[in-house]
Amino acid sequence: MDLKSNHTPVLADAAPITKSRLGVHSSLLPYSPTGATFPHGMLLTIPRKKTGLLEDVRSSSWLDAMKSSSPPPRKITKDVSHGFASHESDAAYFNWLLKYPSALTSFEQITNYAKGKRIALFLDYDGTLSPIVDNPDCAFMSDNMRDAVKKVAEYFPTAIISGRSRDKVYEFIGLTELYYAGSHGMDIIGPVRQAVPDNHPNCTIRSTDKQGKEVNLFQPAAEFLPLIDEVFESLVESTKDIKGAKVENNKFCVSVHYRNVDDKSWDLVGQIVHDILKGYPRLRLTHGRKVLEVRPVIDWDKGKAVTFLLESLGLSNCDDVLPIYIGDDRTDEDAFKVLREGNKGYGILVSSAPKESNAVYSLRDPSEVMEFLKSLVETCQEVSCSRFAHRRPLMVATTLSLPCCFVQTSNLLWQL
Repeated sequence: MDLKSNHTPVLADAAPITKSRLGVHSSLLPYSPTGATFPHGMLLTIPRKKTGLLEDVRSSSWLDAMKSSSPPPRKITKDVSHGFASHESDAAYFNWLLKYPSALTSFEQITNYAKGKRIALFLDYDGTLSPIVDNPDCAFMSDNMRDAVKKVAEYFPTAIISGRSRDKVYEFIGLTELYYAGSHGMDIIGPVRQAVPDNHPNCTIRSTDKQGKEVNLFQPAAEFLPLIDEVFESLVESTKDIKGAKVENNKFCVSVHYRNVDDKSWDLVGQIVHDILKGYPRLRLTHGRKVLEVRPVIDWDKGKAVTFLLESLGLSNCDDVLPIYIGDDRTDEDAFKVLREGNKGYGILVSSAPKESNAVYSLRDPSEVMEFLKSLVETCQEVSCSRFAHRRPLMVATTLSLPCCFVQTSNLLWQL
């Protein structure tokens, strides 16, 4: 394959998908609207970014760039007299909360705005559903968090959008009720798209799961797979003598973790990655939390993944839809920006340290994320009990594009 040309991406994994690779249960399909289907063979032309781009990183300031993307955690103390946790830099943090108020303390405001709307929920994984840990292979979510995500997915279409490979994040979560987008949205399993937006031609492959239900596989960077594998092997070999360095193949991107590397060797890690990428002008470098990520040079990110999934769910360009995206990292800012610029929904930043963001609200850590998800579920349950106890549910086989006088609860439609 000629990876130096600028032709349209082709898609990988055309073969039927097994349940273990899919990570999606047929119960998701009721969220999909009915209508026309896409013809095979149509591909999306993904705009190319400038080749050789090294984002946030310059060879003359590796160490500063790596440190700025990975601020140390703040120490938290308990204010006994007021009953809340406070930071060493109280003034800075609480001033920051004025700009990015807690989604928990603002929960009533959020739910009031959500009245008459359909919520679509998007979640990052690391640092959002699971804590940041020294070994990325041990970033397990708690059973309580898994239960909270499972329950919230009973009420709202819920997707995981992670920098991890799709298969890997599914192994961590293990819930078939969700949609999964790995590699920063470059590997998406979603419902069969039923309508073709004029400005967004089809770029998916139709396949089926073990239950025989149709699903769509979206991989706009599939042509880069050989290149990604080649760079992965080079990085593993070049960093093998750096204690604590870990190189992770996330299918359409390569992550170089330096969390466990002595900070005196951070510049060495950065220089190695920089030197290797000099030979790969069609790959770019971005920063995460103590991780350098090598990604294809295409104009695709988590924000575009959110837009794609909303379209796939039949929820785009609808005044009665409220997307909520919760994430903690720089790569989540693209999703926050999409929701903020279009006034489409809310971004919620997970952070215990003040930092600029495109998000509207904030949560301190995964424990507060879990509390927020549980609050959503409890609100839905209270509404169902108080308002719908005397109503008869209307059974439907599929979910349609509903007017705001309906609320979806699992496979039931309740009339308000």
